[in-house]
Amino acid sequence: MEITEFNKNLKTLLEGLIYRGRSAGADLIEIFLENTDHLSVIAEQDNITNVSPSFSKGAGIRVFLGQRDGFVSTNDISEEGLRHALDQALAMLGLIINPLAKTKFNGLNPLNDFATSKLDWLGNSPRLDKVTSRLIEGTSQLKKTGNHIQVRKASYSRSWQEVLIAASDGTFGHDIRLHQSMGLSILAADGLHRSSIGRRYGSSGKTDHLNSWDIEKCSHDVCESSGKMLYADYIEAGQMPTVLANRFGGVIFHEACGHLLETTQIERGTSPFADKLDKYIAHPAVTAIDEGKSDGAFGSLTMDDEGMEPHETILIKDGILKSFLSDRAGELRTGHPRTGSGRRQSHTFAAASRMRNTYIAPGKFTPEELINSTEYGLYAKSMGGGSVGPTGQFNFSVEEGYLIKDGKLTKPVKGATLIGEASDVLPRISMCANDLDLAAGYCGSISGSINVTVGQPHIKVDSITIGGR
Repeated sequence: MEITEFNKNLKTLLEGLIYRGRSAGADLIEIFLENTDHLSVIAEQDNITNVSPSFSKGAGIRVFLGQRDGFVSTNDISEEGLRHALDQALAMLGLIINPLAKTKFNGLNPLNDFATSKLDWLGNSPRLDKVTSRLIEGTSQLKKTGNHIQVRKASYSRSWQEVLIAASDGTFGHDIRLHQSMGLSILAADGLHRSSIGRRYGSSGKTDHLNSWDIEKCSHDVCESSGKMLYADYIEAGQMPTVLANRFGGVIFHEACGHLLETTQIERGTSPFADKLDKYIAHPAVTAIDEGKSDGAFGSLTMDDEGMEPHETILIKDGILKSFLSDRAGELRTGHPRTGSGRRQSHTFAAASRMRNTYIAPGKFTPEELINSTEYGLYAKSMGGGSVGPTGQFNFSVEEGYLIKDGKLTKPVKGATLIGEASDVLPRISMCANDLDLAAGYCGSISGSINVTVGQPHIKVDSITIGGR
């Protein structure tokens, strides 16, 4: 039997597979079926330089026995192919099918079908001709707006995914996801002066997002930032107060702290916060949240990749650690309850505890008050790339930065790198502004690359190491 549609008619087949696995002695069986349609397009200068469509179908089957698990993925989603993958996963744990064994399995729940209102999402997504024309419009707008531009680039990505999830605890869920991202970037040069600036935007469940993308504003933002940074002086290294802008400034909290609050890190013993529940790990000004419910946000989801509906998880409340992000395996191995955070890139990965929309909550100050309170320091308006160590050590480049003197923004500076450790920096976030904003991004970890949202209001870090010249 070849599976052609994901619907409630597969219930009998999936129940048979689950009963087979339970008869071998497995504690829990989980089956993840996936159908995908991806498209990515790149425009450089005035030409489309890359069009990459991809399609796939497959399944991931995970078997639990005690605190151990076995996982097998396959592109053969026929009944025979799924049975073979299940038997392989069972064999990884030394389990053998016993048709005569008595086992407790009460069948799957009625299908929790979130996909019924989303069946037209793929058909209503932008066609390739519309995508290419919008991207060329973007690079043309950059040419019109900017100065000294050597490279103009626009990009678009669309990911459509249909999933069906069944597990021996009765879980039976069906969903469709749609994520789109687009952005502009430039490289400007004038003699020995260089600047590289980019902006990216993303959404979930919004079929018209490409049409509503404000290309003119995006181009203006990119070119304005590039123009200011092109002739910027290098910053001197040192320890100083820093005000981080809202939106993508939240990438530091995501990378340096958020990952340490996932049970995957607790299992490994690499999180310095593992034994800090209900204790202060941050300044009382800091409240941090992870959720999957914000309408249209890039990291939002109707159910996670283990079939659990999302809810808001308060990670830090007034500086006190309140919760970890947990998936099925994390709950089993650490005791921390599931939070609807089991996520994976595709059927080729087992789900793991991952962030969704993660942000520092807004405070009571204005951004101007944070800057005015700083006698001498750095204003990091836009963050670039960086790296994070296993226990929260980080360094992130500042894409666009300015010196603060006597509470005022002054000259632009380049070459700044923020260096620190999560456990040291969190207690130094003394002020949070009232202008929370979110930004789309991609996060790579043990279960692959997934779409997430980072965010924060403007925040002030009283002291942080700045790498420079």
